[in-house]
Amino acid sequence: MFSGLSALVIDDVADDGKVIRIIARTRDVPAPCPMCGVPTGKVHGYHVRTVADVPVDGRQVVARVQVRRLVCPVLGCRRQTFREQVPGLIERLQRRTTRLTSQVSRVVKELCGRAASRLTRFLATPVSYATALRLLRRIPTPIVPIPRVIGVDDFALRRRQRYATVVINAETGQRIDVLPDREAATLEAWLREHPGAEVVCRDGSATYAEAIRRAMPHAVQVSDRWHLFRNLCDKVLAEVRAHATCWATVNPPRPGGVREQTTRERWHKIHALLHQGVGLMDCSRRLGLALNTVKRYARIPEPTAERIAPQYRPTLVDSYRDHLRTRRTAEPAVPVLQLFREIKEQGYTGSLNLLHRYLNQGRAEGDRPVTTPRRTARLLLTHPGRLRTKETALRDLVTAACHEMTELAGLVRGFAELLTPAAGNDAKLTEWITRVRTADLPHLQSFCNGLELDRAAVDAGLTLPHHNGRIEGVNTRTKKIMRQMYGRASFNLLRHRILLP
Repeated sequence: MFSGLSALVIDDVADDGKVIRIIARTRDVPAPCPMCGVPTGKVHGYHVRTVADVPVDGRQVVARVQVRRLVCPVLGCRRQTFREQVPGLIERLQRRTTRLTSQVSRVVKELCGRAASRLTRFLATPVSYATALRLLRRIPTPIVPIPRVIGVDDFALRRRQRYATVVINAETGQRIDVLPDREAATLEAWLREHPGAEVVCRDGSATYAEAIRRAMPHAVQVSDRWHLFRNLCDKVLAEVRAHATCWATVNPPRPGGVREQTTRERWHKIHALLHQGVGLMDCSRRLGLALNTVKRYARIPEPTAERIAPQYRPTLVDSYRDHLRTRRTAEPAVPVLQLFREIKEQGYTGSLNLLHRYLNQGRAEGDRPVTTPRRTARLLLTHPGRLRTKETALRDLVTAACHEMTELAGLVRGFAELLTPAAGNDAKLTEWITRVRTADLPHLQSFCNGLELDRAAVDAGLTLPHHNGRIEGVNTRTKKIMRQMYGRASFNLLRHRILLP
C-alpha cells in the first residue's frame, strides 16, 4: 500500500477517517553534500517535514517525515551543514511526494487551472488553481531539434484582431515553437536563429513567403494543396453565380424525386381499382388511404409531372428586377456590389444581404433554379465517383447549359488531377493555365494570376509529398486549449501548453 515510501522507515500509521497519517523517518545511511559531494553521516540535528502522498481508498495520505541535518566533513566547504533529501521521493521545498506531483501534473496538463482544481478535489488531492498553474509551468517543454521539413501557419488569438504563428515538424507533427504574431520580421528573426530547415510548408500567405525568402533564400517553399483547392473552390463558385442565367432555369427531366414517384403509383392503383368497379370507400380500405385522398386522385384525369412553382413573398428588390435581369444578361460577371450601388441610386432601401439572397434564388431570372449556386459548385468540385446517380445526372444537365459551364467542369477536373503530387505536374500546370487563358472565365483567370505570383511554391506543392495537414491538426488542438482557458491566461501560458507533448 505504501510501496512508494519504501525509501523511508515507517514508524506508525494512523487512520483519522478522511486522512491517513504516516509517521516516518529517513534511514541512517550517509548522504552526499550538495556542494562538494562528499558523503557524511554525522548528524547536527533533526527536522520534521510534512508531505502529501498519493491517496489510498479515496482518502488523503499525509506523511510526517523526520529528516536529518548533517555536517559536511570537508573543511572550507560553503555548506557546513545541510538538510538531507530523499531522491525520487521528496524534493527540496516541496510539500508533495514526487509521484503525487507527477499525477497532479498530468491532470493539470490536460485541464489547466480552475478545471484541474475542481477535479483534484474529487480525487482527494486538492490543489488551488494558482498551485495548478505553478505545477503546469514547471513541466519542462521538450527541446526539439530543427528538422529538415517544417510547417508554418497562423492561428487567431482574437479573431480578426490578434494572430500568432506556430512552427512544427511537418513530417511528424511535433510542435517546435509558437511566435506571438504573424509579422514577417518575427518569423524571419526566428528562422535566422534556428537554421537547418531545407523545406518550408505554408499556405498562400505573402508575408510568410517573404520572411522565408529573406531568411533562407535556398530553402524550398511548398504551397499547401488544400489551400490551393480551397482558392479554386471560391473562384468556381463565383463563376457558377456569374452564369446563373444559363443553368438556373434548366429543369431536369421527369420523373424526379420520391414524392412524384409516389403520386404516380397511387394514381395508377386507384384508377385500376375504379376501372374494376370498386367503390371509393372500398378503395380507401384496400389501399390504406384517407377517403378524401382517394377522391382527389379519382378526379385527376392523369398524374401530373409538372414542378410546383415556388411562392415567394414580396421583397424590396422586386421593383428593380428588370434592371437586374438586363444587367446580368449583358454582363454575366458583374459584381453584386456593383448592382447594389446601381439600384441604391434608383431608390433601393434594402440591404446587400437581401440582394444576395434574391439573386442566389434565381428570382432575377424569373424561374426558380433547379439548384443553388453553392450546390452546383459542389457538384463540379466533388470527385465523380463520390456522386450519386441523381447528382451525376444533375451535374451533366447543369454543365451542358452553356459552353462556359462545360469548360469550367473540364478545367476543375484537370486541376483536381494535379493535386496528387507526382513528377511532371509542374509542366501539366502550365498547360492547364494556358487552357484557362483561352477560356472566357474571368474568375478562373484571376485564380491563375495568383498561381503565377507564387509559382515556385505551387510547383513544389504539386510535385512534393509535403503538406500542411498536420499543422491544421495542431491549430484544432490549440482551439480546444483556448476554450479551456477562457481568455484568462497570458500568451506565455498558451505557448507553454501548445508545446507540451
